Amino acid sequence: MYVIELSLKFSPIPLSVQRKDLSDAERLYKEICNCLEKGQPRLLELRCEKVEEKKLAVLTAEILGVQMYEKTAASLGGKRPGFSFDS
Repeated sequence: MYVIELSLKFSPIPLSVQRKDLSDAERLYKEICNCLEKGQPRLLELRCEKVEEKKLAVLTAEILGVQMYEKTAASLGGKRPGFSFDS
């Protein structure tokens, strides 16, 4: 399972959706990056493949960053991927 996580302006809690296949996760990651590069605000609707009833919509102008990582059993109890203020 792959997690695509969005960091939003003025929000300490990231939003995330999951993809089963690496190629699907990479496609979504690149789509979000392309939206950020263009700089034109648009509504981005995302659905989660793990929790099928989970869906979210976010204005691309509010996204600060996006990261993709593989969710493994080993990472459940450890430190989250990405940058952290925890030492």
